[in-house]
Amino acid sequence: MTPEFRAAHRWHVVWVVPLVALLLGIWLIYRNFAAQGPVVTVRFETADGISAGKTEVRCRSVKVGTVRRVKLATDLRSVLTYLEFEPDAERLLRKGTHFWVVRPRFSVTGFSGAETLITGAYIELDPGPPDAARASSFQGLETPSATNRSVPGRRLTLIAEEAGSLAAGSPVYFRGFEVGRIEERDLGEDGRKVIYNAFIREEYSSFVTQNTRFWNNSGIDISAGADGLKLHTPSFQAMLSGGVSFGVIEGNDPGQAVTDGMTFTLYHDEDAARQSSFNPTLKFVLLFDQSVRGLTEKAPVEFRGIKIGRVAGMSFDLLPSAGDTRIPVLIEIDPTLMRSETAQKIMTPDSDFLQDAVSHGLRAALKTGSLITGAMFVDLDYYADAVPAQLGKTGEFTTIPTVSAGFAQLEAKLTAILDKIQALPIDKTMAEIAAAAAEAKITMADSRSTLKEIEVTAAAARKTLEDPEFRKLPAELRKTLDELQKSVANVGPDGAVQGDLLRTLDELRAALRALKAMTTTIDEKPNSLLFGRESSGNPTPKAPRGGR
Repeated sequence: MTPEFRAAHRWHVVWVVPLVALLLGIWLIYRNFAAQGPVVTVRFETADGISAGKTEVRCRSVKVGTVRRVKLATDLRSVLTYLEFEPDAERLLRKGTHFWVVRPRFSVTGFSGAETLITGAYIELDPGPPDAARASSFQGLETPSATNRSVPGRRLTLIAEEAGSLAAGSPVYFRGFEVGRIEERDLGEDGRKVIYNAFIREEYSSFVTQNTRFWNNSGIDISAGADGLKLHTPSFQAMLSGGVSFGVIEGNDPGQAVTDGMTFTLYHDEDAARQSSFNPTLKFVLLFDQSVRGLTEKAPVEFRGIKIGRVAGMSFDLLPSAGDTRIPVLIEIDPTLMRSETAQKIMTPDSDFLQDAVSHGLRAALKTGSLITGAMFVDLDYYADAVPAQLGKTGEFTTIPTVSAGFAQLEAKLTAILDKIQALPIDKTMAEIAAAAAEAKITMADSRSTLKEIEVTAAAARKTLEDPEFRKLPAELRKTLDELQKSVANVGPDGAVQGDLLRTLDELRAALRALKAMTTTIDEKPNSLLFGRESSGNPTPKAPRGGR
């Protein structure tokens, strides 16, 4: 039998099922890989609160990824977390992107992460600059950023000598109003500076200009100097967490507005920030014949109470001659602190204006600024009784004549007084005082005996006053006075005694007239005492007796 050959069927409906399954598998594989986002590595010190497959990655509270894996790093000092992101989150992974674990945190600046007590910890992402390159490996932050980079504002760099109490999250103040935060604190590469990243909110960024000064506003500031004792206390929050204040020093031009990334010096306190605008262009040396104890560097130099400079230093190296025992003090003067017309006249230390001022009595003196601290300052003033002098020269510096003032002048006066006291005859005076004291002692003894006699007399008088017989004396005196009054009444003009006296006086006058007539007769005729008086030719008839 001859075999029959037929063409084989290469396609059968039964092959549709595996073909569809293959296409479906390819599509699922593609979808799986297409749905997968980028995977990056973030290094943290610990994996506290991080769980593979559970911990979410969020950006501004929106989920953008998940922790795929957590393992210990090879150096055994950190952990590596592998984060898987959604495809559309790839644009967030740029250089400068920050990662940190959000968990409950409590500090002096506040309490954060309270929601994680219920939902659990998660990793927060803060995108880097938009124009930065892609990155796949990051270093996680142990403390969260104070502000997200997406928040508009001005980001500045502050450089300080030491950290103090400032930390990430410390507030930034302008005129006592909080306008920003310290975002980060780090030590400089050379280990000599502390670098702060500060953030100023957008609505207050215009207050930061080229001539703005930043200063530490932390804690309680107590200082004592020639200006006295100063106590400065910031807000309660600044005392706990530290704080930074900024502003433009009075009298300075604010300047133009600044851009992101500009660097400023962070001064220790407000006084240091104010002194930063000090621009000394004149230097002088003052030679004092007195002790400069209490005078320190940066002590003020004043003219009648107005600060015009400061002390730059004190060193014997300023003296060219080793035999000179005077104390040299180098001072710096900023002419801009004076009147504008004066500043124009003293552009150089040996200007004619200063020469004329010294010839009219301008002198430098040390004076005490605070009796409590003993701090001293340099005072420039005109003295009417100053010895004539001129500007001098010591090395490369011009010297201004000095005078003794303050306690030195007081000490000289006290020394002169003590010399006068020493010249007094104190021994003789003391001997006389001793003799006077001895006499006074005798007098005191006599006085004591006299006092005792007075006490005895007073006791006797008290006894007499208390005697009942003495108490009757006023009544008897009153009776005697009544009798005396009656006697005086008899002697008065209307009394009997007065009438008798008048009659007696009349008789006495008649007797005197008769006596006068007799003396006249005797004077004219002395023999009348023997022969009697001659009768006249016309005798005076006598009156008849018996009343006829």
